Parts: sequence; C-alpha cells; structure tokens
Amino acid sequence: MKPLIHAKSSAAKHGGKPEDYLPIHDFMDSTKSALPDVRHRAVLHSSFGIFIVERVFGTFITNSDGREISVRDIAEDHVIEDLGFIPTLEKWFEGMEIQEWMIRPALREKKKEDTLEMYKKILEKMEKEPPPVMVPPAPPNPYDKKIWPTVPCPWTPMAPWTDKITIKD
Repeated sequence: MKPLIHAKSSAAKHGGKPEDYLPIHDFMDSTKSALPDVRHRAVLHSSFGIFIVERVFGTFITNSDGREISVRDIAEDHVIEDLGFIPTLEKWFEGMEIQEWMIRPALREKKKEDTLEMYKKILEKMEKEPPPVMVPPAPPNPYDKKIWPTVPCPWTPMAPWTDKITIKD
C-alpha cells in the first residue's frame, strides 16, 4: 500500500487527519527508494523495524484532534496491513544465504585458509583410517519369542485355525 493509504487508515482508526500520520508511513516505506519491490520491507517491516520507527518519531505523536497516539501502534498497523503479521528479522533472513562479500576481507582470507586446512586434515585422516561403515540396526523379528506377545497377529480374525500354530525354538 502507498503511504497515503496507510495514513488514511490510521486517521480512520485513531482520529485526526491523514497528514498527522503521513511522516511515519513515508519513513516506513522510504526503503522503496533503494529497492523498489516488496523486498524493501525487510528493512523496517519487522518487530525490529517498528522499534526503529519508535526511536525516530518518539513514543507518541499528538494528532490534530489533540489525542496522543502510540507510534508503535501506528507502525504495527502499517506492517500488519502490508504483511498480515509482524515478522521478526530472523523470519526475514531465514532463507538468506551468507555470501562471501558479507564477511570482513581479512576473515575471508582466513576462512579460505582454514577451510583448505580442514579439508587437508580430513583427507589425511581418511587415508590413514577409512571412515566406519554405518549400518542401520535391523528391525525386530516378529517371530522372536521375546516380542511375540506384543506383536499383533494380522491373520487371526480371518483364519480361526491359526490358534493351533506353535513356534518351535
């Protein structure tokens, strides 16, 4: 939604004029200037972004009707109108892969060296002793006398003569 539409919604809910709320909504959507698609919302449309908006505008504003309105309430309404809920930063970033450029240059080189060293050690170890073969445990044998009483007999209701079957050791 456009900031003016959000401002009209705020005025309808809290009283006053849309102009009372427009600076807050303009600020929340100002990230569109850097990224003009829905991803711009990752910056301020979150629980953390709402905290930032409150720090910028203060805890309350006074609308043209003279009422004090919580900036947090205005920002929360904005996010809910756009997304349907208030996500955390973790929610926004959960699908984001860490890219090499995000790491400090000195650490990038160190990371490359450490990674190469780690792989060399793994290869050396594998040459000396091969990794163990992992075999999953076998499922229980339904004919084992120890567990027989706990295993239901699926054919009993259909064949009454099965009560004469005995299991020999």
